[in-house]
Amino acid sequence: MKTLPVHERFHSWQGEGVHLGRSAYFIRLFGCPVHCPWCDSAGTWHADYVPKNVDRFSADDLADAALESGAKFAVITGGEPAIHDLNDLTAALRERGIGRHLETSGGFEIRGDFDWITLSPKWQKLPLMDNLAIASEFKLIVEDVESIQKWISTIGSSFSEGRPVWLHPEWSQHGNAAVLESITRAVKDLGDPYRAGYQMHKLYRADLLDPNSRKSAPLGGDETKGY
Repeated sequence: MKTLPVHERFHSWQGEGVHLGRSAYFIRLFGCPVHCPWCDSAGTWHADYVPKNVDRFSADDLADAALESGAKFAVITGGEPAIHDLNDLTAALRERGIGRHLETSGGFEIRGDFDWITLSPKWQKLPLMDNLAIASEFKLIVEDVESIQKWISTIGSSFSEGRPVWLHPEWSQHGNAAVLESITRAVKDLGDPYRAGYQMHKLYRADLLDPNSRKSAPLGGDETKGY
Protein backbone atom coordinates (compact mmCIF):
# COMPACT_ATOMS: atom_id res chain seq x y z
CA MET A 1 0.00 0.00 0.00
CA LYS A 2 1.37 3.42 -0.95
CA THR A 3 2.01 5.87 1.85
CA LEU A 4 2.70 9.60 2.07
CA PRO A 5 5.40 11.36 4.14
CA VAL A 6 3.64 13.58 6.67
CA HIS A 7 5.34 16.46 8.44
CA GLU A 8 2.33 17.13 10.64
CA ARG A 9 -1.43 16.58 10.74
CA PHE A 10 -3.69 18.51 13.06
CA HIS A 11 -7.14 19.99 13.59
CA SER A 12 -7.45 23.78 13.53
CA TRP A 13 -9.31 26.31 11.42
CA GLN A 14 -8.54 27.81 8.05
CA GLY A 15 -6.75 31.09 8.66
CA GLU A 16 -6.74 32.38 5.09
CA GLY A 17 -8.85 32.94 2.01
CA VAL A 18 -12.50 32.37 1.22
CA HIS A 19 -12.83 29.64 3.85
CA LEU A 20 -11.38 31.78 6.65
CA GLY A 21 -12.53 30.73 10.12
CA ARG A 22 -13.90 27.30 9.18
CA SER A 23 -12.92 24.18 11.08
CA ALA A 24 -10.37 22.27 9.00
CA TYR A 25 -8.11 19.24 9.27
CA PHE A 26 -4.61 19.99 7.98
CA ILE A 27 -2.39 17.40 6.35
CA ARG A 28 1.05 18.94 5.84
CA LEU A 29 3.10 16.69 3.60
CA PHE A 30 6.85 16.61 3.78
CA GLY A 31 9.18 18.02 1.16
CA CYS A 32 9.45 21.00 -1.14
CA PRO A 33 11.97 21.65 -3.93
CA VAL A 34 10.95 25.32 -4.26
CA HIS A 35 12.67 26.53 -1.05
CA CYS A 36 11.15 29.96 -0.58
CA PRO A 37 13.61 32.00 1.53
CA TRP A 38 10.89 33.15 3.97
CA CYS A 39 8.96 29.89 4.35
CA ASP A 40 7.50 29.45 7.82
CA SER A 41 7.14 25.72 7.18
CA ALA A 42 10.91 25.42 7.56
CA GLY A 43 10.65 21.96 9.06
CA THR A 44 9.62 20.56 5.70
CA TRP A 45 12.94 21.38 4.08
CA HIS A 46 15.44 23.53 6.05
CA ALA A 47 18.45 21.58 7.36
CA ASP A 48 18.16 23.02 10.86
CA TYR A 49 14.56 21.88 11.23
CA VAL A 50 14.24 18.70 9.18
CA PRO A 51 13.00 16.02 11.60
CA LYS A 52 15.11 12.93 12.19
CA ASN A 53 12.15 10.76 11.29
CA VAL A 54 9.30 11.48 8.91
CA ASP A 55 6.22 9.39 9.58
CA ARG A 56 4.43 7.83 6.62
CA PHE A 57 0.69 7.23 6.56
CA SER A 58 -1.67 5.51 4.19
CA ALA A 59 -4.47 7.43 2.52
CA ASP A 60 -7.02 5.59 4.68
CA ASP A 61 -5.17 6.45 7.90
CA LEU A 62 -5.12 10.14 7.01
CA ALA A 63 -8.74 10.17 5.88
CA ASP A 64 -9.86 8.38 9.05
CA ALA A 65 -8.08 10.96 11.19
CA ALA A 66 -9.70 13.78 9.24
CA LEU A 67 -13.12 12.18 9.73
CA GLU A 68 -12.55 11.71 13.46
CA SER A 69 -11.64 15.38 13.84
CA GLY A 70 -15.16 16.43 12.87
CA ALA A 71 -13.93 18.93 10.29
CA LYS A 72 -15.94 19.18 7.08
CA PHE A 73 -12.88 19.50 4.89
CA ALA A 74 -9.20 18.63 4.86
CA VAL A 75 -6.48 20.99 3.66
CA ILE A 76 -3.61 19.20 1.96
CA THR A 77 -0.59 21.44 2.13
CA GLY A 78 3.17 21.31 2.60
CA GLY A 79 5.90 21.97 1.75
CA GLU A 80 4.66 21.47 -1.75
CA PRO A 81 1.98 18.77 -1.74
CA ALA A 82 1.76 18.46 -5.51
CA ILE A 83 5.14 16.73 -5.69
CA HIS A 84 3.20 13.70 -4.41
CA ASP A 85 0.51 11.65 -6.15
CA LEU A 86 -2.61 12.60 -4.18
CA ASN A 87 -5.17 10.48 -6.02
CA ASP A 88 -5.47 7.84 -3.29
CA LEU A 89 -5.73 10.43 -0.54
CA THR A 90 -8.40 12.49 -2.23
CA ALA A 91 -10.36 9.33 -3.08
CA ALA A 92 -10.25 8.22 0.56
CA LEU A 93 -11.41 11.63 1.76
CA ARG A 94 -14.21 11.73 -0.81
CA GLU A 95 -15.43 8.28 0.28
CA ARG A 96 -15.80 9.66 3.80
CA GLY A 97 -17.66 12.76 2.67
CA ILE A 98 -14.81 15.12 3.51
CA GLY A 99 -14.07 18.16 1.34
CA ARG A 100 -10.68 18.23 -0.34
CA HIS A 101 -8.74 21.49 -0.41
CA LEU A 102 -5.25 21.93 -1.83
CA GLU A 103 -2.71 24.67 -1.12
CA THR A 104 -0.02 24.70 -3.79
CA SER A 105 2.49 26.88 -5.59
CA GLY A 106 1.05 25.56 -8.84
CA GLY A 107 4.47 24.70 -10.17
CA PHE A 108 3.87 20.94 -10.39
CA GLU A 109 1.24 18.69 -11.97
CA ILE A 110 -1.72 18.24 -9.63
CA ARG A 111 -2.65 14.57 -9.23
CA GLY A 112 -5.88 14.23 -7.28
CA ASP A 113 -9.53 15.24 -7.15
CA PHE A 114 -10.00 18.56 -5.36
CA ASP A 115 -13.02 20.74 -4.84
CA TRP A 116 -10.97 23.81 -3.83
CA ILE A 117 -7.50 24.85 -4.94
CA THR A 118 -5.61 27.77 -3.43
CA LEU A 119 -2.72 28.68 -5.71
CA SER A 120 0.06 30.78 -4.22
CA PRO A 121 2.61 31.37 -7.00
CA LYS A 122 6.32 31.48 -6.21
CA TRP A 123 9.08 33.18 -8.17
CA GLN A 124 11.39 30.23 -7.64
CA LYS A 125 9.10 28.05 -9.81
CA LEU A 126 6.29 29.75 -11.67
CA PRO A 127 2.91 27.99 -11.88
CA LEU A 128 1.91 25.81 -14.79
CA MET A 129 -0.71 27.26 -17.12
CA ASP A 130 -3.04 24.30 -16.51
CA ASN A 131 -2.94 24.99 -12.77
CA LEU A 132 -3.65 28.69 -13.22
CA ALA A 133 -6.78 27.71 -15.14
CA ILE A 134 -8.20 25.47 -12.38
CA ALA A 135 -7.34 27.53 -9.31
CA SER A 136 -10.29 28.49 -7.09
CA GLU A 137 -8.48 31.42 -5.54
CA PHE A 138 -5.03 32.98 -5.62
CA LYS A 139 -2.80 34.04 -2.74
CA LEU A 140 -0.03 36.47 -3.60
CA ILE A 141 2.75 36.85 -1.06
CA VAL A 142 3.68 40.53 -0.87
CA GLU A 143 7.37 40.62 -0.02
CA ASP A 144 7.91 44.29 -0.83
CA VAL A 145 6.11 47.27 -2.33
CA GLU A 146 6.83 46.07 -5.87
CA SER A 147 5.45 42.55 -5.45
CA ILE A 148 1.83 43.12 -6.46
CA GLN A 149 2.60 44.86 -9.73
CA LYS A 150 5.27 42.28 -10.58
CA TRP A 151 2.75 39.45 -10.18
CA ILE A 152 0.11 41.29 -12.20
CA SER A 153 2.65 41.80 -14.98
CA THR A 154 3.65 38.12 -14.90
CA ILE A 155 0.34 36.23 -14.60
CA GLY A 156 -2.25 38.98 -14.35
CA SER A 157 -4.35 37.56 -17.19
CA SER A 158 -5.47 34.79 -14.82
CA PHE A 159 -6.60 37.39 -12.28
CA SER A 160 -9.10 38.95 -14.66
CA GLU A 161 -11.54 36.06 -14.40
CA GLY A 162 -13.12 37.10 -11.12
CA ARG A 163 -11.59 34.51 -8.80
CA PRO A 164 -10.41 36.05 -5.51
CA VAL A 165 -6.83 37.29 -5.45
CA TRP A 166 -5.67 37.61 -1.86
CA LEU A 167 -2.78 39.95 -1.09
CA HIS A 168 -0.90 38.63 1.94
CA PRO A 169 2.02 40.41 3.56
CA GLU A 170 4.97 38.02 3.83
CA TRP A 171 4.93 37.28 7.55
CA SER A 172 8.26 38.87 8.41
CA GLN A 173 6.85 42.03 6.75
CA HIS A 174 3.43 41.99 8.43
CA GLY A 175 4.38 45.04 10.47
CA ASN A 176 6.01 46.90 7.57
CA ALA A 177 3.85 49.98 6.99
CA ALA A 178 4.98 50.38 3.36
CA VAL A 179 4.10 46.78 2.47
CA LEU A 180 0.70 47.05 4.16
CA GLU A 181 0.03 50.36 2.41
CA SER A 182 0.86 48.78 -0.97
CA ILE A 183 -1.83 46.19 -0.31
CA THR A 184 -4.38 48.80 0.74
CA ARG A 185 -3.68 50.92 -2.32
CA ALA A 186 -3.94 47.94 -4.65
CA VAL A 187 -7.32 46.93 -3.24
CA LYS A 188 -8.63 50.51 -3.47
CA ASP A 189 -7.22 51.20 -6.93
CA LEU A 190 -7.88 47.83 -8.57
CA GLY A 191 -11.05 46.68 -6.82
CA ASP A 192 -12.34 43.15 -7.40
CA PRO A 193 -11.02 40.49 -7.49
CA TYR A 194 -8.17 41.84 -5.32
CA ARG A 195 -8.65 41.50 -1.58
CA ALA A 196 -6.49 42.27 1.44
CA GLY A 197 -5.43 39.05 3.14
CA TYR A 198 -3.79 37.97 6.36
CA GLN A 199 -2.79 34.81 8.19
CA MET A 200 -5.34 35.09 10.97
CA HIS A 201 -4.51 31.72 12.55
CA LYS A 202 -1.11 33.10 13.55
CA LEU A 203 -2.71 35.84 15.60
CA TYR A 204 -4.74 33.23 17.47
CA ARG A 205 -1.88 30.69 17.52
CA ALA A 206 -4.70 28.32 16.68
CA ASP A 207 -2.62 25.56 15.09
CA LEU A 208 -0.44 25.21 18.17
CA LEU A 209 -3.43 24.20 20.30
CA ASP A 210 -3.41 20.80 18.63
CA PRO A 211 -0.67 18.61 20.14
CA ASN A 212 0.12 17.16 16.70
CA SER A 213 1.15 20.54 15.33
CA ARG A 214 4.93 20.90 15.29
CA LYS A 215 6.30 23.79 17.30
CA SER A 216 10.00 23.67 16.48
CA ALA A 217 10.15 26.03 13.49
CA PRO A 218 9.63 29.73 14.30
CA LEU A 219 6.70 31.48 12.66
CA GLY A 220 7.72 33.89 9.95
CA GLY A 221 11.10 32.37 9.18
CA ASP A 222 14.55 33.32 10.41
CA GLU A 223 16.77 35.28 8.05
CA THR A 224 19.90 34.31 10.02
CA LYS A 225 19.25 30.70 9.05
CA GLY A 226 18.62 31.49 5.40
CA TYR A 227 14.84 31.32 5.15
